[in-house]
Amino acid sequence: MSEITWGLWQLLLEGLWVTVQLTVYSAALGAVVAFTVGIARTHRLWIVRFLSGLYMEVFRGTSALVLMFWLFFVLPVAFGWQLLPLWAATLALGLSYGAYGSEVVRGAVQAVSPAQREAGIALSFTPMQRMRRIILPQAWPEMLPPFNNLLIELLKGTALVSIMGVGDMAFGASLIRNATGESAPVYTIILVMYFVLAFVLTRGMRVVERQAKTRIGQRPAKGGGLLSKLNLRERTDISADAAGAGGI
Repeated sequence: MSEITWGLWQLLLEGLWVTVQLTVYSAALGAVVAFTVGIARTHRLWIVRFLSGLYMEVFRGTSALVLMFWLFFVLPVAFGWQLLPLWAATLALGLSYGAYGSEVVRGAVQAVSPAQREAGIALSFTPMQRMRRIILPQAWPEMLPPFNNLLIELLKGTALVSIMGVGDMAFGASLIRNATGESAPVYTIILVMYFVLAFVLTRGMRVVERQAKTRIGQRPAKGGGLLSKLNLRERTDISADAAGAGGI
């Protein structure tokens, strides 16, 4: 491999770091938006529910790529604020995926048993205390699986920034392909790189999910694969047959 070719391949490593940065920054912004808007959609005041619902509908119904272009090209003309491409992409991805995440938060919060809310009222907790001490700890484990899916989608969505010239993995792969004319190895490598990143994120979220369930006494059983489910079903059928025979 020549020095020039090696220098081109180093673009993938630099792009990997940019992709990780985009994912982390956008996920952090999206989490703030998701919890703020999602909890606001359960507020007792209709105006708060309306405004948060309006935000969710607008940003969920618009293209993240078009929003990037708007923030980068239109915002400076309209308001005189020039954003760097990286931060325009982070803002667009965070606002868009935060809108999706707000529905996850709203659904998980509303799924908590009303008896838990009544218990908080009986203990004279304020609405904020009920949300922080009772509702969110129980809703949090239910949010994690769909949050995991959104995080993986966000990771793959970062490839959109290559159109704006941000040097992520997709942009680096495009430069290498143009310089070397090798399409198959280049795009195969970044496919593997995206898969590895997604796999690491998934395993990390699984650990967080187990810890969250442990805190509320719902530690998942180990070995919950297909064979375990089949064995459980077989034991259930045997127990049902035994109960039927005993009734006879």
